[in-house]
Amino acid sequence: MALYLVQHGKCLNKSEDPEKGLSAEGKMETERIADVARGYQVRVSRILHSGKKRARETAEIFSMRLSPASGSEPYDGMNPLDDVRAFAGRLRLADDIMLVGHLPFLERLIGLLVCGNPDQTVFKLQNSGIVCLDRVAEVNHPVIRWALMPTVG
Repeated sequence: MALYLVQHGKCLNKSEDPEKGLSAEGKMETERIADVARGYQVRVSRILHSGKKRARETAEIFSMRLSPASGSEPYDGMNPLDDVRAFAGRLRLADDIMLVGHLPFLERLIGLLVCGNPDQTVFKLQNSGIVCLDRVAEVNHPVIRWALMPTVG
């Protein structure tokens, strides 16, 4: 029972696309990471995204590769500057859910869940990257179980 956090793929700038959809590189990297996740048999029950075009497109790519039973849908409270404490209060860590969103929101959520402090950076996400948070018996809070990033270094 895990929580998968994904930063949206690289996007176009506003002059190219006012809604900032994924760039060709962003699509390619997201497809590559989603294929690796599928190869590792990552299972998600549903994918939630912020509703912004770049997050929705990233979620759709993961949804095509991972086939979550409940599909992919927009979810309120996941925009870049939204309140992570309010959002975390609505999270059920008993489900295998993937969240596709933005910085600084996702990194603040990781800090809150892992350390109890949203201002504590415990992991630096990359576009299209996945961080898996999970519970382990001997620890009272979620831990970072694994991460899959497009680049190393």
